[in-house]
Amino acid sequence: MAVAGAVLGALVASGCAAMPDSGGITKVELSQGSADKNLQARVFPVAPAKGAKPRELLTGFLDAVTADEGYETARKYLTEHAAATWNPDAGIQVLSATQIAPDQVVTDKDTEYSETVSGQLVATVDEKRSYLLVAGQNNKVLDFTFTREDGEWRIARLPTGVIMNETNFRNSFRQVERFFYTAPDPSAPGSGSSGSGGQEVLIADPIYLRRRVDPLTAAANALVAGPSHWLAPVARTAFPGGTTVEKVTIDDSRVAHVQLGGADLGDAAGCRRMANQLYYTFADQGKGQVDRLELKGQRGSCTASRTDDQAVGPGALAGRLPVQQYYQRADNGALMVAEEGRSGDPVPGVLGKPHGNGVPQLGTVAVSRDGSQAAAVSDDGHQLYSVPLTAGTVAMPEPVLSSPAKAGAKDDGLASPTWDGRGDLWVVDRNPQAPRVVMVRGGKAYTVPVEGLTGQTVQAVKVSSDGARIALVVKSPGVTGSSLMFGLVEHGGTPGAPTARITGARPGAPSLTDVASVSWTEADQLLVLGKEADRPQQLYYISTDGSQSTDSQQQTGNGLPSSPQSVSAAESRGYLLTQPWPVLAVAGGTVYRLVNNQWREAQLVDKARSYFYAG
Repeated sequence: MAVAGAVLGALVASGCAAMPDSGGITKVELSQGSADKNLQARVFPVAPAKGAKPRELLTGFLDAVTADEGYETARKYLTEHAAATWNPDAGIQVLSATQIAPDQVVTDKDTEYSETVSGQLVATVDEKRSYLLVAGQNNKVLDFTFTREDGEWRIARLPTGVIMNETNFRNSFRQVERFFYTAPDPSAPGSGSSGSGGQEVLIADPIYLRRRVDPLTAAANALVAGPSHWLAPVARTAFPGGTTVEKVTIDDSRVAHVQLGGADLGDAAGCRRMANQLYYTFADQGKGQVDRLELKGQRGSCTASRTDDQAVGPGALAGRLPVQQYYQRADNGALMVAEEGRSGDPVPGVLGKPHGNGVPQLGTVAVSRDGSQAAAVSDDGHQLYSVPLTAGTVAMPEPVLSSPAKAGAKDDGLASPTWDGRGDLWVVDRNPQAPRVVMVRGGKAYTVPVEGLTGQTVQAVKVSSDGARIALVVKSPGVTGSSLMFGLVEHGGTPGAPTARITGARPGAPSLTDVASVSWTEADQLLVLGKEADRPQQLYYISTDGSQSTDSQQQTGNGLPSSPQSVSAAESRGYLLTQPWPVLAVAGGTVYRLVNNQWREAQLVDKARSYFYAG
């Protein structure tokens, strides 16, 4: 197997292999850590050698499926019937490492032979290219059967899809985003008998595609095939059934041209909806290589670009520009608008005043994404207030929610208020007698059932700006610490009687044994302050498919005098601004900003109890 690169004569096998000047091929396994996004060696497959024994064929086949030319050479290791029926697109089983059973003697009289490949299953990739972590110990033993065909050994029976070790998977595939529209909310204000309501925006659906095999065409094909099984309940696509991608090209002006089959683009609005989905999917793929998209079908055409319609782009509901930061003063609890280099000004209204004189002692505060409202939990965790940030608000309103949890009980009562971009407020009531997640809309509280939990209780939530996805920090009975899960928010009912439920709960980064703080950032990532067993507290970037970025871990002790209590990030700003806003942390009452992977103390006059972005 040859590899194109600066070092001639290199050969990548089941990790990496070197080609000696003479003799056979000797495998040299890559460490798991070396298979990162920067390993860009191009892999070309080698067909089976004449007279190859079953074990050689199995090793060659496992190497060939990692190649950058598709699976045509891999099929040459199969019998004619197996080659015709094997479907490599049926999915991928990702093993921590692939181990072939000890070699057995094969004689010239043998007509059938079996081998097994074993390893710890760490993840699967389904037929829609969606990645799913596999929690716990799951040892897999996969069978391969060989027969002779025209005098040569070939694989006659093999597992469904593709098997790959984790090193090869990370070298061969990379995560990208495709974009779909949020499903309508029939209970949104203004929804009529049509059953549609709420602002429709694009949400990210992560998938894994080959790094170097026509990624834009692959992404377009994955997009028209529809959303992942997990995201489908809260997502919609503009592409009609039967749509195919006929051609994708990019010209020197960074304009992507897409020709569709089976799609009538005569309806201008429908064409633009499809073009928007493709444009943002390509923008994520191309990383600055695509400025505009031209879409053509059997009839009609249209264009899309970042400046055409930001109202539907990823993060369109994340908040107004410029991005605003807020903090609570440590001495008197007043809510302040943060400004670099100075203490800033109090927010308009009653929350900008010190506690006392009608303002209760407050705990956690969260500002709505449009900056018009703030949610405040009383210091004892018993009351939740929704307070307008206007100069005319001179007194605290009545609480919109109260918890019956015992006063003074640690870790009980209301916690983690969070706003989506549609104006709904979310909070957790940790009352041990009746724990629940609550949505507040129009000043009324609605209990939101969480499906899919097996004995865990929700301790904190963070809802995405689109309102379709939610991060859950949960505790399991008898287990110290907390873990992370992702869920979907499905809305129902009517404007007069709205309902909501959290479905599709699935683990995120199961290696984390304690989660201290979470914040949405970018289109499909969560910034998590947490720790793994026997390791120091760190920052992790975690995708909604549960996968963890190995390139962006940040030691929280680097530049901080103590462990931070919370972190905050601005959501989806990479799609709206030229550079992302910094990560914020509060440690020992002092505010720090993570800029270029360095913690820097923010120049504020007053110490802060909390410091955060809207949401």
